[in-house]
Amino acid sequence: MSLLLVLIPIAAVILLNVGFSALMKKLALGVGLLVCLIQIALVLFNSDINLAVTLSFFNFEIDRLSLVMMLSGAIVSAVALIVGFSTTVDKRRAFNFANVTMLCLAGMNGVVMVRDIFSLYVFLEVTAVSSFILIASEKEKDAFEGSFKYLVMSAVATVMMLSSIGILLMYAGDTSFAVVRDAVQGSNSIYVITATAIFMAGLFIKAGLIPFHGWLPDAYSSAPSGVSVLLAGIVTKTTGVYTTIRIVSEIFGFNETIKTVLLVVGIVSIFVGALAALGQKDMKRMLAYSSISQMGYIIIALGTGTELGIAGAIFHLFNHSIFKSQLFVNAAAVEKQTGTRDMDSLSGVSNVMPVTGWTSVVAFLSTAGIPPLSGFWSKLIIIVALWKAGLHGYAAAAILGSLITLAYFLSMQRRVFFGKTKMSGIKEAGLGLILPAILLAIVTLGVGIFFPAFVNTIIIPVSSLF
Repeated sequence: MSLLLVLIPIAAVILLNVGFSALMKKLALGVGLLVCLIQIALVLFNSDINLAVTLSFFNFEIDRLSLVMMLSGAIVSAVALIVGFSTTVDKRRAFNFANVTMLCLAGMNGVVMVRDIFSLYVFLEVTAVSSFILIASEKEKDAFEGSFKYLVMSAVATVMMLSSIGILLMYAGDTSFAVVRDAVQGSNSIYVITATAIFMAGLFIKAGLIPFHGWLPDAYSSAPSGVSVLLAGIVTKTTGVYTTIRIVSEIFGFNETIKTVLLVVGIVSIFVGALAALGQKDMKRMLAYSSISQMGYIIIALGTGTELGIAGAIFHLFNHSIFKSQLFVNAAAVEKQTGTRDMDSLSGVSNVMPVTGWTSVVAFLSTAGIPPLSGFWSKLIIIVALWKAGLHGYAAAAILGSLITLAYFLSMQRRVFFGKTKMSGIKEAGLGLILPAILLAIVTLGVGIFFPAFVNTIIIPVSSLF
């Protein structure tokens, strides 16, 4: 199964580009969605969760955390494909979008399955390069700028991680997670400390966390609508946040220095992202800064170093991939129907676009941590984990961050969806934009309502891995 999850998306790209080009362009969306559905089915109906396969120097292994990430990746990729094809009129660009999205999915699947740090780097770069291409795919000035900023920052992260991998290889004699862990944990060597610091800094860049966040708002807001969904929904979470969880938990461990760094970076990201979101006029830029803030919650949960904290981090990672994708779908619908993302130019959109408006309410309430939606439960677990770990100040700060989140999303709802409609001739978005929003809202509500079953069967077993 593990090898299939990398090979199937690549096979789909080969199929789409070998012969019958006119027919393949028509089938690109269907092929892409089929790949995502196959992956969802393989994840949901896979009973053997401890699979491993070695292919040359790639050591693939699947555990429950891998399954959670691959489920999120397939769902968000499917939504991104639908949104991308619904908002792109150029068939050639839509075809290219499907191809590169499949390559990006293959890269993300590799990231969550490999168990050595060099192979991890290889798949991180596959995902990153795919993302650069996707952001600039419509060849607009802002998109080129956003892609270039991401490329430059990612190059810096690459240098950091490769340098760290070189140091760790010389120190441990191997790059597998298990060997490196045995060599570095408990070591006070300056080489280990340096390698740990620069590797984690590289991952923080990939995640767009404070203070390495400069590329993220430009990349998210300037990218085509389908690409924004993919980036915000899963790419940065896989390349940055998930990888941080995996590397810290399985290799570097939770010493006091690492926990302090995670807690400080997490809490600063929460507040800087939230306060920056308050001052935005562009709807997608507000959502971009909101993503920085919400990823901060995942990082402070990881910083507790406890099983409950890791459970909260993983649960919020999944929830955020769903409700943030939904918000970017809603932003795509508003932009397509009104021609603008300037929130001060919009008002009363819910009066003529009720599905878009009310699914947005579901997503923002979940983001702010309002019961019974999924975001409430993951934030509650995070706050309880902080409190039980004796981090009372961080727990109080996390609650305050949620209040700021509620404030900027209420501002967005008031300026965009509520009140008297300013524009005329607006109608509800097409099925390609409202269907993904409805499905994601159902997931958000369903996970919230059936929270005990979801946590007991999926999240707690994942956190117990570490």
